[in-house]
Amino acid sequence: MATKMRGQIFDLKKEVVEMGHLALEMLNDGMKALVSQDIELAKRTENKKHKIRELDADIESKALKIIALYQPMAIDLRRLATILKIITYLTRLGRYGKDIASTVEELSGNSYPAPFVNLQHMWEHVEIMVKDALRAFEESDIKYIQDFEERDDEVDEMRWSIFRECISYMMENPRTITPCSFFAMIARYLERCGDHACKIAEKVHYMVTGEHKEIT
Repeated sequence: MATKMRGQIFDLKKEVVEMGHLALEMLNDGMKALVSQDIELAKRTENKKHKIRELDADIESKALKIIALYQPMAIDLRRLATILKIITYLTRLGRYGKDIASTVEELSGNSYPAPFVNLQHMWEHVEIMVKDALRAFEESDIKYIQDFEERDDEVDEMRWSIFRECISYMMENPRTITPCSFFAMIARYLERCGDHACKIAEKVHYMVTGEHKEIT
């Protein structure tokens, strides 16, 4: 029975990783659509919100069934508890991708002021954090998340740097008010994505070690 249960848990882990790839795809496509002002890509990204919501519900249902059927203990229970938490964070990541995509039509046809370059740089950092958190979960190895506090601090500083830069541009040139307002908002979205990567890392640390660790 234990072997069968563990097989189902590891199959479920694979589904979580696939969900993570979808969340990353939504974020990547949202940013790509923003860079290229591709309204069609933005709309396709927005429509993926239904798929990620379905995966959330399906994985949750399967995890609860395993708990009810097998009453797992120790690391098996921690794996399932981690899965139930992570899918919530992944859903939120995907929705931020959808939210970024939803700004594309409003911004299309306009030239982007300088803060946009820093926004792209910020996404590169956040993307790696999400990938490392998922890799740590997939491989049950916390080496990928050891420096997350430092990386999270860097992302926070990038967000505030972009915010200050946007304010400066808006004060100097009223024509930049609309794009800079959106960029400040997207920087906040990306900061929250970094926070969700940290929350995933916290749960993975607990899953692997049995000890809680707060990443602040």
